[in-house]
Amino acid sequence: MFFHTRVSCMQSPVRCVTAMTVFFPLDTARLRLQVDEKRKAKSTPAILSEIIKEEGLLAPYRGWFPVICSLCCSNFVYFYCFHSLKATWLQGQRSTPGRDLVIGIAAGVVNVLVTTPLWVVNTRLKLQGAKFRNEDIQPTHYRGIMDAFAQIMQQEGVGALWNGTFPSLLLVLNPAVQFMIYEGLKRHLLRGVNRELSSVEVFLIGAIAKAIATTITYPLQTVQSVLRFGQHGRPADQSKLLNSLRSVMYLLINRVRKWGMLGLFKGLEAKLLQTVLTAALMFLLYEKIASTTFRVMGVKRTVTSH
Repeated sequence: MFFHTRVSCMQSPVRCVTAMTVFFPLDTARLRLQVDEKRKAKSTPAILSEIIKEEGLLAPYRGWFPVICSLCCSNFVYFYCFHSLKATWLQGQRSTPGRDLVIGIAAGVVNVLVTTPLWVVNTRLKLQGAKFRNEDIQPTHYRGIMDAFAQIMQQEGVGALWNGTFPSLLLVLNPAVQFMIYEGLKRHLLRGVNRELSSVEVFLIGAIAKAIATTITYPLQTVQSVLRFGQHGRPADQSKLLNSLRSVMYLLINRVRKWGMLGLFKGLEAKLLQTVLTAALMFLLYEKIASTTFRVMGVKRTVTSH
């Protein structure tokens, strides 16, 4: 279940793209609140209303195409690595949740290292043309994905394409946290009962586990977005690893000093809405598609459990 979202995207790209498109404005609101420190944290509808009023009706969908491209590439890299590593390690042996978890984390690390440049460009393009409250943010002028790659390498160096890699690597643990919570809730529901979970129960505890995991790791997601955007004060150090560690700590501490602990969670409402509603829509689409398929085939669908 902790790979549910990725598996769903891989098995049905139409469902994944549909869900991402429908709730894309929520991600826009989340990103603005993370990056623009001077934008006040209001309700998600209020933030989206401001963006539309200031920048136009289509502004919440700015950067949609690069995100979809990045998502498709990321899922391909992740699943190619996951299944390759699994086949190499297991060699015919039975898979276990523990082994799947380790292989999943390894595949996630490879995915981060390979696709981070795509997400850096994607973040820049999503924020291009935004009306920031923070006057210190310098506007960018990219003509597209390839031009963004070229300008970043020319002006900031090739290494800038991997901005935010360190928090991204830490966020690979997000599915592990989600899996741990999911299994705990599952054990609680099944305690003393000899049955399997229904599809609705699987969806509900999956959504709860995802929401908790997202909340716990959200400060790292905020730092990740700020680093990818590239306009932040960062400590200079000869060691890239030490510099990355100091950048993460600097941004976390600086945000707490300015806004308090709640400053680490600006945009969380939009992120949780996007996460839960996307899961709900994909679950609904799955049920509708499955039901239609069985009806067309003339087969009576039995109630299954997960």
